[in-house]
Amino acid sequence: MARDVREHLVVAGMWSRRRIVGEAILAPFLALMATLGVLGDGVFAIVAVAVVAVALSLLRRAFPTTVLVLTGAIAAVSGGFWALLMLAGWSAGPRIKAPRRALAAFAISYALYAGLSALQEHSGLTAMQTLVFTTLAFLATTVVPGLAARYRTQRRTLMHALHEHNAQLLREREIIASHTRLRERQRIAQDMHDSLGHQLALIAVHTGALEVDRTLTDGQREAVAVLRQASVAAMHELREAVGILRDGTYAQEHESESAAATRGVPGIDGLVEASRAAGADVKLRQEGETRSLAPAADHAAYRIVQEALTNALKHAQGASITVELRYEPDSLVVEVANGPAPVPADGGSRVVVSGGQGLTGLQERARLVGGMVHAGPVAGGGFRVAGVLPYSGRGGTPDASPTTFVDGGSDFRGQSERASNGDGGEVIDWSGSPDRQKELDRAMGNKKKGVVIGCGIAAAVVVGLVVLAVVAVVALVNESDNAMIEPSVYKSMKVGEAEADVRDKLPDGDSFLTEGLDSDGPAEPKGANCLVLMSTEIPDSLDDEPVFRFCFKDGKLIEKRSYTIKS
Repeated sequence: MARDVREHLVVAGMWSRRRIVGEAILAPFLALMATLGVLGDGVFAIVAVAVVAVALSLLRRAFPTTVLVLTGAIAAVSGGFWALLMLAGWSAGPRIKAPRRALAAFAISYALYAGLSALQEHSGLTAMQTLVFTTLAFLATTVVPGLAARYRTQRRTLMHALHEHNAQLLREREIIASHTRLRERQRIAQDMHDSLGHQLALIAVHTGALEVDRTLTDGQREAVAVLRQASVAAMHELREAVGILRDGTYAQEHESESAAATRGVPGIDGLVEASRAAGADVKLRQEGETRSLAPAADHAAYRIVQEALTNALKHAQGASITVELRYEPDSLVVEVANGPAPVPADGGSRVVVSGGQGLTGLQERARLVGGMVHAGPVAGGGFRVAGVLPYSGRGGTPDASPTTFVDGGSDFRGQSERASNGDGGEVIDWSGSPDRQKELDRAMGNKKKGVVIGCGIAAAVVVGLVVLAVVAVVALVNESDNAMIEPSVYKSMKVGEAEADVRDKLPDGDSFLTEGLDSDGPAEPKGANCLVLMSTEIPDSLDDEPVFRFCFKDGKLIEKRSYTIKS
């Protein structure tokens, strides 16, 4: 039994800091309310009642049934325990799990409360009045709080279960969508590998054969070498793209450090040399102290230069091109500008096929690393592509400045590292509380329903208290009718009248209001039977209580007296 009590009292999470503070405030308040009913019974009684109230308050959660029953019995004897009885009902309602056990606990508590209240000698109420009064009091102070707390707990449990079920459905839906995306990406990767891979392989083989052809001039052999290198680089990039489409990790797991370096800022030199080999006039300038970038930003810089050079070679053949890398304090500025395209000697026009998606892709790539890209014509003709890439946007080096120019996390497509699950879908955070799923809350309409139910419970409590107050007022009026008379009635009574006639004009005096009035008055005539009543007259002092006494003997009124006692 001791072990069971200890396990109940030291349950994990039961004594949190918040509860300790709450109990430290609540327990003294309940003890104070309980001692109000025994203020005139001595210091020992006050201390004992306070200790009992504090103990029951602290144990109400660990032993809800026991505390409810004991508090119901004590509240019937000491009226100061009504606040603790209300709190015991609130705590017992949700913590007594089995409905039958909860019903039995409240029934036993009610039986003790009503039974012991009826046994109190100072009540002065009839048995039916006592039953009605105690029933209403128990309903208002114990049953209603218990039902409200039980409903609140059950509803929270149900909502938590619904949240968990909803979370599971969302997980399953995301898994199905993820599998669908992966299957489609694998199909696309397979198609790219079978079609483009075969064609690029043929180009690489044929250009390799042409490169060793002795009939070609040196200039032709250099052009063929450029084509072969471009086809080989395209093969590598196609393999990288296929790997990413298949599992999203090919580039990080399979690409060598040297290959990765050629697709970053160090690889820009290779792009410039390849463009020069193709006959373009390209200049490379670099300003500032070289600093490292995050892998994604490093790759973005390479792609910006690559796409800008490709566009310049397609749309402005023969124009001079300038590639500039400027290492600013907070970011790397990549700028590629070309002059106006020379007019062909035949005066004709060149037809260039372009998909129009390259610059859009650059802007998206830069946005995902927290940077930006601007492209447009310049004064005097020509075109310029400029990108600003922070040293540390997302995934940067620890010692880099946390500069971010564009927030990619707010994008609704969920394409940033923070919102991507690796296969293009959005990641749902399941680590938090289910209460964060606001969609289910809105669908359930929990706030409106909670307000309506709460108002209904409050209205029921108010109605119960009003009925209780009305019953108490009616009972008090009845008691006063049985215990009080007007001074004029007292004066109209004559000594020597028949006892039956006098008693017909007076109330019976059977009320708790008249208890103790006969003990403080003058001595009664020997052998007489006296009736003591209160006066409806308001005394000058609140400590004075005017009293009328009628004494009967041998069937006649032998004495009537009016005196004042100290209340």
